[in-house]
Amino acid sequence: MKRYTSAETFNNTTPSIATIGTFDGVHIGHSKIIANLVENAKKMGLQSVILTFFPHPRMVLQKDADIKLINTIDERIQILEKTGLNSLIVHPFTKEFSRLTAKEYVEDMLVKKLNVRHVIIGYDHRFGRNRNSDIVDLASFGIQHNFTVEKISKQDIEDVTISSTKIRQALHDGEIEKANKYLGYEFMLTGRIVKGKEIGRTLDFPTANLHIKEEYKLIPKEGVYIVKSCIDNKTYYGMMNIGTNPTVDGKKQTIETHFFDASFNLYEKKVQILLLKRIRDEKKFESIEILKNAMQQDEDTARDYINNLL
Repeated sequence: MKRYTSAETFNNTTPSIATIGTFDGVHIGHSKIIANLVENAKKMGLQSVILTFFPHPRMVLQKDADIKLINTIDERIQILEKTGLNSLIVHPFTKEFSRLTAKEYVEDMLVKKLNVRHVIIGYDHRFGRNRNSDIVDLASFGIQHNFTVEKISKQDIEDVTISSTKIRQALHDGEIEKANKYLGYEFMLTGRIVKGKEIGRTLDFPTANLHIKEEYKLIPKEGVYIVKSCIDNKTYYGMMNIGTNPTVDGKKQTIETHFFDASFNLYEKKVQILLLKRIRDEKKFESIEILKNAMQQDEDTARDYINNLL
């Protein structure tokens, strides 16, 4: 898959078949649409293209600082790379771009820049300034500019919407296995390992403190999770705590992972951690010793779960 940072840089020498959308989560509902895109591209001799936008339109138009996405843009790209797609265009969404009329958008973006011959789009898709044009208008433009429009059914669009809603709710509720089922892969947290208070070392459970720079990334419900990560081409399992560490009077939420049977130094390294199962809520224990006992129980529970996986 080739990635383009804007429609202007896209190689349009081969005509394209395209679909357009946010594709947050790239879950099983999206996968069906993308598989259809890739299959049709092969049949029609076109290159398969997804046109997506970043930042999310709500971040730009509504200054919505509270918006939370299932994937960071880099995670979204990483997942889409595995779909068989030819090209991904991540076009910058700006206020100026939002002001394009439907005619300008179609002629400049779809026709001139994407060299589109076929568009697969949702039945409820809206585009152009103030989102005032729909799929009927797009089909009309297609007649003028020699491209066809294929409608994604209401059922498939509802499947996408329902899946996205269920994934977000499951993550908010800490139901990570349910979220993973709808995603079709393990939910991931990606960031850089930074120095923390190193309290875990004093408890004989050294942890890697994950800093996620993207404030829009959805963080699951606080608690203890069983996790895994690929580090230096080897899979390591462990347990992650998302929370404030109330037993030691923590105030700020942290994401800390204790990797089993590992002795590496991860400071300043970029790490991606996959969440497998939630063990329990975070709680304040009456003493450090009780906390250590609870953490040992968490490790035993995690190891049993992992042994059953392997």
